[in-house]
Amino acid sequence: MAHHKSAQKRIRQDENKRVSNKYHARGMRNALKELRNTSDKAAAAELLPKVTSMLDKLAKTNVIHKNKAGNLKSKLQKHVSSLS
Repeated sequence: MAHHKSAQKRIRQDENKRVSNKYHARGMRNALKELRNTSDKAAAAELLPKVTSMLDKLAKTNVIHKNKAGNLKSKLQKHVSSLS
Protein backbone atom coordinates (compact mmCIF):
# COMPACT_ATOMS: atom_id res chain seq x y z
CA MET A 1 0.00 0.00 0.00
CA ALA A 2 1.20 3.48 -0.84
CA HIS A 3 2.35 5.70 2.01
CA HIS A 4 2.34 9.11 0.32
CA LYS A 5 -0.86 11.08 -0.01
CA SER A 6 -0.22 11.78 -3.67
CA ALA A 7 0.34 8.08 -4.39
CA GLN A 8 -2.89 7.17 -2.60
CA LYS A 9 -4.77 9.77 -4.64
CA ARG A 10 -3.19 8.44 -7.85
CA ILE A 11 -4.40 4.93 -6.97
CA ARG A 12 -7.96 6.23 -6.46
CA GLN A 13 -7.88 8.16 -9.74
CA ASP A 14 -6.48 5.22 -11.69
CA GLU A 15 -9.25 2.96 -10.42
CA ASN A 16 -11.92 5.46 -11.50
CA LYS A 17 -10.32 5.82 -14.94
CA ARG A 18 -10.04 2.05 -15.32
CA VAL A 19 -13.75 1.57 -14.61
CA SER A 20 -14.70 4.41 -16.94
CA ASN A 21 -12.48 3.15 -19.77
CA LYS A 22 -13.88 -0.36 -19.36
CA TYR A 23 -17.45 0.98 -19.55
CA HIS A 24 -16.80 3.02 -22.69
CA ALA A 25 -14.82 0.24 -24.40
CA ARG A 26 -17.66 -2.22 -23.74
CA GLY A 27 -20.16 0.24 -25.23
CA MET A 28 -17.94 0.60 -28.29
CA ARG A 29 -17.69 -3.16 -28.78
CA ASN A 30 -21.48 -3.52 -28.50
CA ALA A 31 -22.03 -0.74 -31.06
CA LEU A 32 -19.52 -2.34 -33.45
CA LYS A 33 -21.23 -5.72 -33.08
CA GLU A 34 -24.63 -4.19 -33.71
CA LEU A 35 -23.42 -2.45 -36.88
CA ARG A 36 -21.60 -5.52 -38.19
CA ASN A 37 -24.66 -7.72 -37.65
CA THR A 38 -26.95 -5.31 -39.50
CA SER A 39 -27.86 -6.60 -42.94
CA ASP A 40 -30.14 -3.69 -43.91
CA LYS A 41 -28.21 -0.99 -45.74
CA ALA A 42 -30.48 1.87 -44.60
CA ALA A 43 -30.20 0.89 -40.93
CA ALA A 44 -26.44 0.43 -41.23
CA ALA A 45 -26.05 3.82 -42.94
CA GLU A 46 -28.00 5.40 -40.07
CA LEU A 47 -25.81 3.72 -37.42
CA LEU A 48 -22.48 4.45 -39.11
CA PRO A 49 -22.17 8.17 -38.17
CA LYS A 50 -23.01 7.41 -34.53
CA VAL A 51 -20.42 4.65 -34.29
CA THR A 52 -17.84 6.76 -36.14
CA SER A 53 -18.41 9.62 -33.72
CA MET A 54 -18.07 7.25 -30.77
CA LEU A 55 -14.76 5.92 -32.10
CA ASP A 56 -13.43 9.46 -32.62
CA LYS A 57 -14.34 10.46 -29.06
CA LEU A 58 -12.71 7.34 -27.59
CA ALA A 59 -9.54 7.97 -29.60
CA LYS A 60 -9.52 11.61 -28.47
CA THR A 61 -9.65 10.56 -24.80
CA ASN A 62 -7.03 7.80 -25.32
CA VAL A 63 -9.39 4.93 -24.51
CA ILE A 64 -8.34 3.44 -27.86
CA HIS A 65 -5.45 4.38 -30.13
CA LYS A 66 -6.17 6.83 -32.95
CA ASN A 67 -4.92 4.36 -35.57
CA LYS A 68 -7.21 1.64 -34.23
CA ALA A 69 -10.13 4.03 -34.50
CA GLY A 70 -9.16 4.80 -38.10
CA ASN A 71 -8.85 1.13 -38.98
CA LEU A 72 -12.22 0.31 -37.45
CA LYS A 73 -13.93 3.22 -39.23
CA SER A 74 -12.45 2.10 -42.54
CA LYS A 75 -13.61 -1.49 -42.08
CA LEU A 76 -17.09 -0.39 -41.05
CA GLN A 77 -17.38 1.92 -44.06
CA LYS A 78 -16.40 -0.96 -46.33
CA HIS A 79 -18.98 -3.19 -44.65
CA VAL A 80 -21.79 -0.64 -45.07
CA SER A 81 -20.81 -0.03 -48.71
CA SER A 82 -20.87 -3.76 -49.48
CA LEU A 83 -24.43 -4.18 -48.21
CA SER A 84 -27.10 -4.37 -50.88
